[in-house]
Amino acid sequence: MESWITTDRNDPAPEWRRWFLLFWLVACVWLIHYKWNAIHWFALSDTDDNMRFAQVRALLGGQGWYDLRQHRIDPPDGISIHWSRIVDLPIAGLILLLRPILGGELAIRWACAIAPLLAMGAGLYGLMLTVRRLVAPQAYVLGAAILACAQATLNMWMPLRIDHHGWQLATLIVAVAGMADPKGTRGGVTTGIATAVSLTIGLELMPYLATAGALIALWWVLDGGQADRLRAYGASLAAGAAAGYAAFACYDNAQPLCDALTPVYLSTLLEAGAALVLLTAIPVRSLPVRLALGVVAGGLIAGAFVHFWPQCLGRPEHISPEAEKLWFSHIREAKPLYEHSWRVSIPIVALSVVGFAGSLFARWRARGTALAMPWTLVALFSLFSLLMLLWQTRAGPASQLMGVIGATALGQPLVSWTLNHRTMAVRVLGSVAAFVAVSGVAAGLIIQWIPEHKTAYRKKVDQANRRCPTLPALKPIAQLPPATFLTFTDLGPRLIAVTHHSAIAGPYHRAWRDILDVQHSFRSDDPEVAHEVMKRHGATMLLLCPGMSESTVYAAENKQGFYIQLNRGTVPRWLERVELPKNSPFKLWRLVG
Repeated sequence: MESWITTDRNDPAPEWRRWFLLFWLVACVWLIHYKWNAIHWFALSDTDDNMRFAQVRALLGGQGWYDLRQHRIDPPDGISIHWSRIVDLPIAGLILLLRPILGGELAIRWACAIAPLLAMGAGLYGLMLTVRRLVAPQAYVLGAAILACAQATLNMWMPLRIDHHGWQLATLIVAVAGMADPKGTRGGVTTGIATAVSLTIGLELMPYLATAGALIALWWVLDGGQADRLRAYGASLAAGAAAGYAAFACYDNAQPLCDALTPVYLSTLLEAGAALVLLTAIPVRSLPVRLALGVVAGGLIAGAFVHFWPQCLGRPEHISPEAEKLWFSHIREAKPLYEHSWRVSIPIVALSVVGFAGSLFARWRARGTALAMPWTLVALFSLFSLLMLLWQTRAGPASQLMGVIGATALGQPLVSWTLNHRTMAVRVLGSVAAFVAVSGVAAGLIIQWIPEHKTAYRKKVDQANRRCPTLPALKPIAQLPPATFLTFTDLGPRLIAVTHHSAIAGPYHRAWRDILDVQHSFRSDDPEVAHEVMKRHGATMLLLCPGMSESTVYAAENKQGFYIQLNRGTVPRWLERVELPKNSPFKLWRLVG
């Protein structure tokens, strides 16, 4: 076996942790500099980031720990949010820490800028540890450099990206690091706890984590010496899931719902953990017998799930077909990659494909060694994430993160060869070429070289998306007395995050009935539909941002709909225009009848 794939992971190199700290601090400084203008203007760019901030502010304002309902969407009862408080903790903690030093507003800005960088630190540490264990002791340098090119992954760790996806990516790579740990008990505990934390945060990565668990069990089937790993994994998974549910499951999640860590998945994880511990307690030396026991245990767990929780065999959102058609099918990140432009798809898939190829190559080179099963996991993760892109583009960050591992395995021998070449040109140009080839940078460079031609319509949409969520644009609206607004679903979270107003709906599947009320209001030919919705929800204001992405759906799918009528100036008698500054991107009306 060549030196770049090593089974000697007792390399005395404590300095790599100091390099990690340096890399992380430099990345933090650079990203804060890069996002400085956005931090200044508190430009939370995503609906989930705004809703996360609203949740944290409600917690700091006295809302109960286990009450995760957002009471300013469809007030007074609010809507059920399927998240957990884990991700709220660093944001809230930073606000409380910084408030006496910086004051309220600056503390909020800096807390929301710093919190995602903590998740990035955990992810970077997990990646560097993984490639040290799987590739070579010094491969962490190349791994960190390739990660810096994984734009879809880095976007989840940008300052102000306070939603939970960045923390889930960190738990994923830590779980892989546990798989690569030569110490079975420690590795099993690491993967088990990382899995439990990830599932307590949300279920988005459940397919990846279930694959990890299945492979640990298969590892034990193939090698009875992995009993310690399997036992530690099962015990820590069950204990971690129980602790996560007890500490973070909200009141609504006490119901048998399918989109969060509820009794449905808690019972399944407890059963799985107990079964894995029990398997290792049975003294079995025969591979066929271990295989039979594993199949029986898996069958019993699956059978119990089907019997007790049949409602969770389909999609977890449980929205109506109409909500799927009118709303969910239009969510960009929920669309397959091939429905996006090549400018979006190529940068995402380039690193993922290289990483998958690298993981297959490394798995072949590691055959017959202790690294064979960890590389099998990485290869399966890479393949699975690539296939997920054919279903939903939101798999891109995890796909790139897994790709970094395989790309590092492919690039390490190339870069090592070029750096040690006797010719200066090869050492310099060859090393750069090797890095560009394995990092996916070439795809980004090609896109930059080919100019993008945007239509006037596309420019108008981009301008509306940029201007409407800004603090200056929302300031005149924030100065109005508190009210409930009928407005775009995607504008609701921003409205409640930076003003004292409330909204009828936000883009969250548990509130699909409220979402349909908004959809019907703006799509219907009859203005009375919106009139009835406003009265039923206690809304007294109607707010439009003409040209915003959501409005283009209404405009395209009903040329005579209420949104089109309002935008053209056809206003019913029960609405009265509220004057805004001339440069405002909004149109605002008050309910008067």
